[in-house]
Amino acid sequence: MDLLHTAHVPAGDGPFPTVIAIHGWGASAHDLIGLAPILHGGEALVICPQGPFALQVAPGMAGYGWFPLASGRPPDPLEFARASRSLGEFIEAACARYPVDRRHLVLLGFSQGGVMAYDLFLRDPTRYAGLAALSSWLPGDLARIVPASEAHKGRPVLVMHGTQDPMIPIERARESRDALLPLGVALSYREFDMAHEISPDALRALIGWLEDKVLGLIQLA
Repeated sequence: MDLLHTAHVPAGDGPFPTVIAIHGWGASAHDLIGLAPILHGGEALVICPQGPFALQVAPGMAGYGWFPLASGRPPDPLEFARASRSLGEFIEAACARYPVDRRHLVLLGFSQGGVMAYDLFLRDPTRYAGLAALSSWLPGDLARIVPASEAHKGRPVLVMHGTQDPMIPIERARESRDALLPLGVALSYREFDMAHEISPDALRALIGWLEDKVLGLIQLA
């Protein structure tokens, strides 16, 4: 497994429903692991990989990203493809190493991590039980090259965003919503009065979506 990561492994033998939680720009593998005791009552396996692109977020403080960001410009296609391939390979290795129930495998991405989650999910939706994109955006290039397919239809997708987000304007989330609808996914779209964050209300919505739209439905299948 080439990427550093943190993991919350529930007690027992498994396999466990699993959330791959992908951090945003300037964060690390520790950023989202705090969600683990809350998601699915702490009984989900939560794996948080760390992006390979190192940066300095403050004097003496390192952060990480998935691909370089340049203000006002879309991601470099080669850098983005390299990051997506690396993350996909990591997930495959994690599924071999940890007691993952592959039928219950969910992608959760925050900010830049949501872009990574969008890419992996939309290109191969049959691998994942659902996608949660938090305070993120669906790049226009990706939306244009992914054709609608039977595999997308009915797949649970949650998009949540803050109306006061100073980093990624709410319009980007609305554009993402509009690009997802033609694919036929089972889209849940929520806006909250928050900034670039996961507020308590948003967290409750995320927990409810996981139980009502993803894990609960799969358990009945």
